[in-house]
Amino acid sequence: MYNSIHFPIANIMLELLLEGFTDYLREIDFYAMLLACIIQAWWLGGCHYRGCPAPLPGNLIAPAIYSVIEWVVEGQEFWSAPHHQAFWFFALLIGTLQHIQLMRVGKARLYLLLAEHSVRTSILLVMYAIFEWHMSSDSFSLETFLSESGHQFVVMTVLLLGLVVGYGFWLAQGYLLQLRSMADQLKCYSEWFLGRELLEKAVNDADALSLSRRQRAVLFMDIRGFTAWSEHQTPEQVVEMLNACFAMSEPVLEHYRSIRTKHTGDEIMAVFAGPEQAVCAAQLLRSELKKILLPYDLNAGCGIHYGELVEGLIGSHSVRSYDVVGDTVNTAKRLCDAASGGEILISQPVLDSLRMEKVFSVRQILMKGKQQAFTVFSL
Repeated sequence: MYNSIHFPIANIMLELLLEGFTDYLREIDFYAMLLACIIQAWWLGGCHYRGCPAPLPGNLIAPAIYSVIEWVVEGQEFWSAPHHQAFWFFALLIGTLQHIQLMRVGKARLYLLLAEHSVRTSILLVMYAIFEWHMSSDSFSLETFLSESGHQFVVMTVLLLGLVVGYGFWLAQGYLLQLRSMADQLKCYSEWFLGRELLEKAVNDADALSLSRRQRAVLFMDIRGFTAWSEHQTPEQVVEMLNACFAMSEPVLEHYRSIRTKHTGDEIMAVFAGPEQAVCAAQLLRSELKKILLPYDLNAGCGIHYGELVEGLIGSHSVRSYDVVGDTVNTAKRLCDAASGGEILISQPVLDSLRMEKVFSVRQILMKGKQQAFTVFSL
């Protein structure tokens, strides 16, 4: 994360070459460096995912921990090593560049990214120069080092690679932001069509959308007198009223964990795992809808039935939607049609599941497609 591993790798390789593999692993330097970069990565990563990045102080954690441990062991001699000084230099420089990028710098962010990645790649160049200094400290000079054509090649290549990597990182971030924006939009659209709970199930299990037979409670609720009322209103007024009703119903249905919610005209359909959730949702919907519809001199009726149905993706190869089909759905719709304003009609299976001792009334209704009268209960 940030500069938690770039310099430590170069520093470990440098000391490994200078001291030898066996001797280096016997000393505390290697383990102190690992501990320092792990703690820094953990702290910086936590800040990033909490949405409060702090790159400047965060990039100083590793050099601070490493310096304290090594200073206790080596004393003041620790600070005379050029690679130890370079650790602080790169940490401060990279941390500062990243901190400035958090500000609203606009198009300047590209140049800051290029500078940051050029600094990162120059770690290799600086550590190589330090290695050369250790190998020939008496005759080493920066001027001599840069005058050799091989070193000039390394310098130019390293700096150019930094610019290329920085520009690639900038492009990648742009694409990532576009993908995140698109993913958020698709998530929003998917929740509109599937509902939040069903979408979560589908993400975790692709088979959740497959056609299957289930026991479900189906609720229908629509506005009585809506057609006659809407004839005397503008389309904008009709939509405004319907949106108010649907906006009110959303948190209610979400609270009672509606598996599937669908709005058609002035009608709300919701599918629940059990009758108790459906009845509780219907009672709260009736209470809240009454407040919205009263100024319009309107009210709503509701019907609930419980039984087997088929649910899943239904449609052609190119156009599909998640829906529920079966006699349970049709019966719930017929109950809703038979309910008067402010009334909730439930079927015998719903009543049996709830084990309710009191209902307001019992009556028989005739339903389209059914030969016998159907017993319903009014809540």
